[in-house]
Amino acid sequence: MPITYFNAANDAPVPVDLVTTVVLDDYLSAQSEYSGEILKSEGFGAKAGELVRLPDMTGHLSRIVFGMGDGSAPLGLAALSSGLKGGVYRFDFVSDGLSLPQLYVAWADGAYKFDRYKARSSEAPQLVIKDEAEREDALRMGESIELLRNLVNTPAQDLSPSLLQAEIAELAEAFGADLKTVVGDDLLEENYPMIHAVGRAADDEPRFMELSWGDKSKPKLAIVGKGITFDTGGLDLKTGGYMRLMKKDMGGSAHAIALARLVMAHNLPVYLKLCVPAAENAIGAGAFRPGDVLSSRKGLTVEIDNTDAEGRLVLGDALTRAQEEGEPDLMVDFATLTGAARVAMGPEVAPFYTDDDELADSIASASKSVADPAWRMPLWMPYESMLASDIADCQNSARGPMGGSITAGLFLKKFVDAPSWVHWDVWAWRNAKYGNPEGAAAQGLRTMFEVIKTRYS
Repeated sequence: MPITYFNAANDAPVPVDLVTTVVLDDYLSAQSEYSGEILKSEGFGAKAGELVRLPDMTGHLSRIVFGMGDGSAPLGLAALSSGLKGGVYRFDFVSDGLSLPQLYVAWADGAYKFDRYKARSSEAPQLVIKDEAEREDALRMGESIELLRNLVNTPAQDLSPSLLQAEIAELAEAFGADLKTVVGDDLLEENYPMIHAVGRAADDEPRFMELSWGDKSKPKLAIVGKGITFDTGGLDLKTGGYMRLMKKDMGGSAHAIALARLVMAHNLPVYLKLCVPAAENAIGAGAFRPGDVLSSRKGLTVEIDNTDAEGRLVLGDALTRAQEEGEPDLMVDFATLTGAARVAMGPEVAPFYTDDDELADSIASASKSVADPAWRMPLWMPYESMLASDIADCQNSARGPMGGSITAGLFLKKFVDAPSWVHWDVWAWRNAKYGNPEGAAAQGLRTMFEVIKTRYS
């Protein structure tokens, strides 16, 4: 469903001024005596999140003045749109150094509310963007991020593997893409043994989904996303506190779906393969066990050290498939893979792993340009020995608690032959910020799309 945070025109939108501390003195000196006195009486200093509503002579709202601090956190504008109760607005004054595309993302971020189970208390505020190209770009990004957040915020009861398949099918229909699925015991027949093992104990059968779009003569772009729709930890059961947010363990697939949507919406000249392995890591008579040895699509055998390290198993089969039928020019995977990534990077910075230095540089540059924090982590090969098994080619989790995000990346690397591959270990969640409640968040999505757009356009 199209978002309604942006429109083309309105007879009387409320002007919004976005003021940084850098230009504060010049801004204040340019105001009328009336406006200047109000701003002075309010003590407006352009601090981040500072808001002044300027009334006209009749007491009606005539302008909003919003502080952007030093300008280094453009997404802070979400604190404004999250607090507005409907209405139509336009940017009238924007301080130098602020990026309009970033501000549009921030506006949509604050205007978003997850309203599937609880109605909004007011209409979403709308921002007028007169430039058609800017507006279309803002809509495409806003709709893709909204899709991602809705998927991650939806409880597992309403987003099982089959319902995730329905979401991908809807996306395929919208963009004229082909979708092939392999479900249940057919996974064994079609050689996806690790996906089957992880999901076989659940009532809703595990599945592998492959969306294909574009011209096969163009560079192949493979996007893979972990789709564990709920993770109990399996027989290595998580405790209640650690299980509470596991509806979001399909956050990698939500990122992959949103990224694929952006690629198709912008009609980039690529041959796109979106691969999503979906399963619920449940407990039951058929659950896989610690000590089991699984075969994989690639032919490697994997000893199960911990059933709670299941995401890398489904990804192993999916990554292998994504490289078949022609080597990808670029392969990207997203996964809510490890708590160790959060320990290392905290809740906001998304770590990524790649052996391709040129790709890493482009990601780092894009991260800064779109204000989407990311940081390269090492695929430190000496740690590969921590995945050694006495009875199989490898085991699925490391011996000991240290370097958990790195060893997870090294496990995935065993299934990768493509020369240009990047793995994102995202949280897909955030704490309350910018006036928004705790909930789903896009991490690395805008960065990765900027890289892809630059690489192929």
